[in-house]
Amino acid sequence: MFMTEAWIWQEQSEPDALVFKETALPALKADHVLIKNKAVGLNPVDWKILASAPETWQSGHIPGVDGMGEIIALGSGVQHLRIGTRVAYHTDLRFAGSFARHTVVAAHALIPIPEALTDIVAAAFPCPAMTAWQAMKRVPELAGSSVLVNGAGGAVGGILTQLLTQANARVYATASERHHTLLQQKGAIVTFDYHQSDWQEQLQSALKGQFLHAAFDMVNQQSAESLGHLLGYYGHLVSVQDRVEKSPVPPFSTSISLHEIALAAIHSHGSPAQWLRLVAAAGDMLKQISRGELRMPTIKTVAFASLPEALNAMKLNNDGVKYVAEL
Repeated sequence: MFMTEAWIWQEQSEPDALVFKETALPALKADHVLIKNKAVGLNPVDWKILASAPETWQSGHIPGVDGMGEIIALGSGVQHLRIGTRVAYHTDLRFAGSFARHTVVAAHALIPIPEALTDIVAAAFPCPAMTAWQAMKRVPELAGSSVLVNGAGGAVGGILTQLLTQANARVYATASERHHTLLQQKGAIVTFDYHQSDWQEQLQSALKGQFLHAAFDMVNQQSAESLGHLLGYYGHLVSVQDRVEKSPVPPFSTSISLHEIALAAIHSHGSPAQWLRLVAAAGDMLKQISRGELRMPTIKTVAFASLPEALNAMKLNNDGVKYVAEL
């Protein structure tokens, strides 16, 4: 048994109800490693899940999915990793997470960090970047096609905009007006303010009678469903935030495909081959970030002692700022 200090969930739904205390980590399995965390990335899922915890959670659970640090212990079956290696990770939210000085992580989920990349950026990376990559990979034939990122001002939407641009798609984006200049720098050819009631009409005008090949929604199920009529024949509706249960278009019309994005589900349902592809893609993206070819969102660093306050600020503000707690 290994003891650590962590922010503990005690069956309360608000971030400021987390309690800092010493706690025991689970025994190290053969295919897992022990990470000494140096920075912890905060994500919207971290505050949302406090109010709808999985059945595996009990009082005293350690929340958090993203972090980075150094490997300090290896399971008996881990042969390909070394003590002292800097790694980033997205861990299984069903089990003890990253809001701790130490975290047990499956070896196959570790992402090597380029030497030039800071701890803070590495910790901010996993959830938003890998979610964006998964969303992009659901859609074939992106080159030359017109696509929409709805809600592009956040971390996932901003990274997705860049990945789609790299794939030579024509990216249209919606966000609050304050994000427009940055999104255009990231590759969006036209940006729209979703606060304006006629933004869809503005988009249709910009498309000049054509339809979208894909629409990526970062908002919710209702928002995703509202985009269905903008898609052309065999178009793709990709819902990152919620699941769309029923096609929003009539049968035998445009025959669009519905795609649900659920990064966390790879921990329980992903194959070894799927993990290899995801981690390889994540490693490539980290290299792009270290070379200045891929931009992360604005990051605000806070002390580990202020983690609950930062998580609450993320919940209340929804301003696109990415919080990282430094240990």
